[in-house]
Amino acid sequence: MPGLDLEHQIQSRGFRTMAGIDEAGRGPLAGPVVAAAVVLPLDLSGDESWLKSINDSKRLSPARRSRGFELIHRNALAVGVGFSASKEIDSLGILPATIEAMMRAVESLSVQPDYLLFDFIPLKTCGLSFQTVVKGDSISYSIAAASIVAKVTRDRWMQQADEQYPGYDFGQHKGYPTAAHVSRLKELGPCSIHRRSFAPVRDCIDVSVPYGV
Repeated sequence: MPGLDLEHQIQSRGFRTMAGIDEAGRGPLAGPVVAAAVVLPLDLSGDESWLKSINDSKRLSPARRSRGFELIHRNALAVGVGFSASKEIDSLGILPATIEAMMRAVESLSVQPDYLLFDFIPLKTCGLSFQTVVKGDSISYSIAAASIVAKVTRDRWMQQADEQYPGYDFGQHKGYPTAAHVSRLKELGPCSIHRRSFAPVRDCIDVSVPYGV
């Protein structure tokens, strides 16, 4: 389970407002990469009942993630979200596009932090003091909260995409490279939210069809 030890250590160094940052959607063949930044209250002890619902999003069922999402928005000082769309991922590459989404999430916060805690990503520079934490969503409540917000936000985005692009079953696999998704991709070809730089999307592209069709 995550805790607040890392946050308290950073506070002891004189930093007063920190944001945990994580992303969802680096691996799918379709849809955006979504990042979230969460600023938790400074006076948390770790014993608050609502915190017990916060964990690495991968360890939670969809229902528990949705509940955590609601609790985070109800109790956090600020929540920010950033997106990088498929075209940007194809243009920049997935890692730079992910970092862009993360920084957009930070910029969208209504409370600006003076320290950033990232779930591990090979970030070299940043405009604020920061730390990247290996398995941070299992260590830090701030990062775990961000992982939930990013995952739920992206899943809901893909559910809406399912209505806009029928036939791909985006609401089921959320764009990840499942056997069912790859089968539908081969049958229908890519749509405008597919990442054309990713195999097997790249292998299904008709070069005569422009991006966005």
